Amino acid sequence: MKDHGLPRDGLGKFQHPEITAKGEERASVALENPQTLWFNTGTLCNIECVNCYIESSPTNDRLVYISADEVRCYLDELETRAWGVREIGFTGGEPFMNPQMIEMARAALDRGYDVLILTNAMRPMMREAMREGLAGLARTFGDKLTVRVSVDHWSAEFHDAERGLGSFDKTLQGMRWLRDAGVRMTVAGRTVWGETDADARVGYAAFYARENFRIDAQNPGETVLFPEMDERVDVAEITTACWGILNKSPRDVMCSSSRMVVKRKGAAAPSVVACTLLPYAPEFELGPRLADAEGPVRLNHPHCAKFCVLGGASCSA
Repeated sequence: MKDHGLPRDGLGKFQHPEITAKGEERASVALENPQTLWFNTGTLCNIECVNCYIESSPTNDRLVYISADEVRCYLDELETRAWGVREIGFTGGEPFMNPQMIEMARAALDRGYDVLILTNAMRPMMREAMREGLAGLARTFGDKLTVRVSVDHWSAEFHDAERGLGSFDKTLQGMRWLRDAGVRMTVAGRTVWGETDADARVGYAAFYARENFRIDAQNPGETVLFPEMDERVDVAEITTACWGILNKSPRDVMCSSSRMVVKRKGAAAPSVVACTLLPYAPEFELGPRLADAEGPVRLNHPHCAKFCVLGGASCSA
């Protein structure tokens, strides 16, 4: 193994970009097959969840609203760089709090991309202008547009425990509107209640059947179940040897196929980060342009291990 010339005594986990606490070479992931470019629309949200990985809330504006013109600039660069991206994703915060959400989605759809918008389907999405915009996009672009609704659990009890009393019913109202408007819909849930994957999917299937939602509970692309992302939980670091030990490939990890654009409060321009889950970690900020973001990413964060490698999760469809 390469000697990095650094003392290993006292080196904690996820502290050095190239070596682990045990002195082994940290795994890295190359951008081999970019499929999704994400835009964080801003961290403001109409609610404050118990375990929001990005700490979105009605007052958190660490990431400010990105504009449609800024999105178009990155879409131009995508064509110049010839990444081969098929999907543009929008996440937040709550994307429908950004007043230019419909315009940004249309800009991507007009260029032929699939568009995925993550939402809680509550009041921001249900404003008249947003509903009219979404319905118009669905009529024009059909299933090229997907709205992924956060339903943390198929029961109101556990969903509301995360998102606040009454939030399940408000989200359900939004989902019913999406169904009736003909907007393609998927769901993002969580696996934090000790329920098996199979049992959770049975619960979601019954929920979809009751509401006549055209969502496949067994398809992990339509019902995405995310593992817990608690940074306080001890997790193994991923070394270069882990790929063979775990029988996994770097190509399976999210940062081999996606990047995210964010705009920090006070910044003159947006920047590109390696991962949707790590918008605040400075070591994962790659530069202002897509050209700056084409290098490999070292898996130097607990989320890299627990969520992506060991959990096998991905934010893309």
